[in-house]
Amino acid sequence: MSLAEHLLELRKRLFISAIAIVVGMVAGFVLSNIIIDLMSAPIREIAESKNASLNFDTVTSGFDLHMKVALTVGLVISAPVWLYQIWAYLVPGLKRTEITYVLGFLLSAIPLFFAGCAAGWFVMPHIVELMAGFTPGDASNLYQAGYYYDFILKLVLAVGIAFVLPVFLVLLNFVGVLSARAIIKGWRIALLVIMLFCAIATPAADVISMFMLAVPMIVLYFAAYGVAFLRDRWRDKRAAAIDAEYRQ
Repeated sequence: MSLAEHLLELRKRLFISAIAIVVGMVAGFVLSNIIIDLMSAPIREIAESKNASLNFDTVTSGFDLHMKVALTVGLVISAPVWLYQIWAYLVPGLKRTEITYVLGFLLSAIPLFFAGCAAGWFVMPHIVELMAGFTPGDASNLYQAGYYYDFILKLVLAVGIAFVLPVFLVLLNFVGVLSARAIIKGWRIALLVIMLFCAIATPAADVISMFMLAVPMIVLYFAAYGVAFLRDRWRDKRAAAIDAEYRQ
């Protein structure tokens, strides 16, 4: 394909992706009241023992929050469409092995990312309640709506990305950058980082939530090592067979 043809193809893929996102945003806007109500649940729990409320401090802040929710939902709902468009645009320029790696990465990373987001949503109320516990008894918790939503979104995304990191380890192993031995060699540091992350993401007193978040992350880490180990062993056997055949 010429440069002009590549640009036309890119424009086509971007247009389809944009349409899908807009349709998803319409659905997200319809569902925004329900989502905002679910997000506000921790604040209502806090309000039972002290003054707490979700505040809209500008004329347009209510509409802005609905649009933020709509955009986020639109991106999530339309993810299969725009991910496919990216895939379809890149495939003609990839080698067969590269296509296999990228496809395997997408098929494993997407469900893990959503599982991580679900885990982040699970621990979110505990974190909000924990932070509210530091407010003096005679003070009020007035949560600015935009900031509150950004906090929840960043938390959920952070946990979602954390669940995908083991897939990156496997991908680095498959392309020859990281060996299984290197992955398992740093298991102590990995466990420490995972536990610190979970301790920060959950209240110190809520040990159950901490372990419910840590256990799947630890399992995914060792699962990544297992896949990398099998890959390295297969690669070594293949290299040995080729070397033996060459010597003959």
